[in-house]
Amino acid sequence: MQTSYRLVRLRNGACSVRSLAEDETFHPGIGPAAEAEALYVLQLHLPERVRETSGEFVIWDVGLGAAANALTAIRLVRESLTSSNAAAQESRAPTQLRLISFDHTSAAAAFVLEHGVELGYVAGYESALAELVKNHSVKFSDDLLQVEWTLEPGDFPALVSARGDARPTQNEMPPPHAILFDPYSPKKNSTMWTTPLFAGLFRRLDPQRPCALATFTRSTMARTALLLGGFFVGVGHPSGLKEETTVAANRPDLLDEPLDRHWLERAKRSHSAEPLSGPVYRQAPLSPETLERLRQHPQFR
Repeated sequence: MQTSYRLVRLRNGACSVRSLAEDETFHPGIGPAAEAEALYVLQLHLPERVRETSGEFVIWDVGLGAAANALTAIRLVRESLTSSNAAAQESRAPTQLRLISFDHTSAAAAFVLEHGVELGYVAGYESALAELVKNHSVKFSDDLLQVEWTLEPGDFPALVSARGDARPTQNEMPPPHAILFDPYSPKKNSTMWTTPLFAGLFRRLDPQRPCALATFTRSTMARTALLLGGFFVGVGHPSGLKEETTVAANRPDLLDEPLDRHWLERAKRSHSAEPLSGPVYRQAPLSPETLERLRQHPQFR
């Protein structure tokens, strides 16, 4: 049977998945599990934040893809809860994790189920992932962790804009504590990197709920779009072949290294800093209007 994906072996020996249609490899630097751990789970301090949050902890997984980010988050949070409980030598009620994944398709996740042995990170979660692929929803227990995992198929920008003009009701998706932002690159999927997209996403946040976002890019245009969308933005930790990544949040205290005025001066000189406003990818320097808006951002005052 023909498939749109194939396994690839990375330079470090790790196995990953390549999309033939998009001509892109998922987690090409150090492999799916290692990159998910470094770039998303540990950088966003998910194990600690889940432990310290009373009630349900909500993660938005933007770009389900091969499910490495979601499964790695579940595994590391569960391991952290188990370890902390054993150290305290006391029992505790299960922790509630709500995971909402977004993607056009679950085809890559279905492909992963056929190659779980080679990829490794699926081990122990085969049945949960299979149910998610089939029914777009699954609930399961993982030691001290109670997981509710759903897949929202379709166009993410449309979902955000359709639901972003007002605060969510009880019947809608709960606002996140953390966002794993991992769509295809701006050149391949420019609609996911626009100022309107990030503005709509920011409107979906609860101002009273601290939320942090991590993503693989360090591009100036993406950081500018995040800033103009309402986020505070910072330098992210290295990951694989990337010397820097990007973090963003609705509160500046969630950033370890916020962008400063020196970054703003570099952005002013960049030939590729003007954020995307629509689905057409292009590179351009900052317009005078955009530069002024950046200077008025609370992060640079």
